[in-house]
Amino acid sequence: MSDVRGAHVAAMVQNVSLADDNRLCKQVEALRAAGCRVTVITRRDDANEPWRGLPGLTLLEYRAPVDGASAGGHVREYATSLMRQIPRLVQLHLRDRIDVLQVCQPPDLYFPVTALARRLGVRVLLDQRDLMPETFAQRYPSAPARAMQVLDWLERRTQAHVDASVTVNDHLRDRLIAAGGAPERIHVVRNGPVLERLDRGGASPRLPIPSHVRSDLSSIVTWAGKMGRQDRVDDVIRVADRVVHEWGRDDVGFVLIGNGECLDELRCMVDELGLRDSVWFPGWLGEVDLYGHLAAADVGVDTSLQPEVTPVKAMEYLGVGLPLVAYDVQETRRLAEGAAVLVAPGDTEALARKLLRLLDDPTERARLGRVGSDRVRRSLAWDRQSEVYLDTVAGLITTRRDELV
Repeated sequence: MSDVRGAHVAAMVQNVSLADDNRLCKQVEALRAAGCRVTVITRRDDANEPWRGLPGLTLLEYRAPVDGASAGGHVREYATSLMRQIPRLVQLHLRDRIDVLQVCQPPDLYFPVTALARRLGVRVLLDQRDLMPETFAQRYPSAPARAMQVLDWLERRTQAHVDASVTVNDHLRDRLIAAGGAPERIHVVRNGPVLERLDRGGASPRLPIPSHVRSDLSSIVTWAGKMGRQDRVDDVIRVADRVVHEWGRDDVGFVLIGNGECLDELRCMVDELGLRDSVWFPGWLGEVDLYGHLAAADVGVDTSLQPEVTPVKAMEYLGVGLPLVAYDVQETRRLAEGAAVLVAPGDTEALARKLLRLLDDPTERARLGRVGSDRVRRSLAWDRQSEVYLDTVAGLITTRRDELV
């Protein structure tokens, strides 16, 4: 990797704060360790406090907009964020010239900013996490064709105004190429866990069982992540209902870790189904605490139906040796085949049956856990993936410096 010490990298993130963006947090740490000066333009959040004042890192925070609850609401949320970010970006560049500007997608609305930045000699890196047309279709199944066309157009505009892209899997890389990106400028950087944190988490105790939950549980099934509509967490509750009520397995408990727009609805669903003594929501956990719980659980579950999404939770499960039961969709299979039990997408009965079979087979759980842990440590961990990320940033910085000589 080229010497990047002293270079100034600025990052813009919209839909969450820095503290809630696990991927960006790891990127910031990698950049700081490589000697870069880093600025992050992010929504204001009390959770950002540990990041404020760190050497080599500056946060430019803005008042968070109202989170969107509909298609129009999301447009207003993103547009408001962008209008609050742009003045801070301009002031930053005038005060301390930016070498590389990283924009964290979603949304695909940054291209007017990135086009201007490139004209000013700033190199632009896109960090692509989700495909907006597919995510929109998952959230709003009756989305009008015109809206999907606009999202496709925005995707192409984004690729036309960046110098390089990093993304989380091969499916998204192919999509960015189809949107006009040059293959040599698009790199896969998976969002795997940090090994040192996995190891610290493995030494942590399991989450305590709350008083309203049965105390005689012998098996714990866990789901972890952001609870958006496209994540289909309601399917986990349907599995719990089948396991506990239909099949009488009240020795099995379900822990749904995280937060998000669907949390209140999911809690109501648990109450309506009479599952409060078998399902609980501990909220959002820090990485080490999360890994401690995962390491002490028996099976992890994922119910995403998005074939293009690489589930971060799956890499976290595998990293601590937790076997996975999930729907058989493209990127989940690529990631976890051989370390997971996969069932037909959307078949909650099959998911529940396979889950119970695995819970009752400790030998198979241990075998799958070993396969998954080894895969993460050899290739999927952030410790391995960050090398590609830093090489991409270094290439942009080098070309920027060469032009200034």
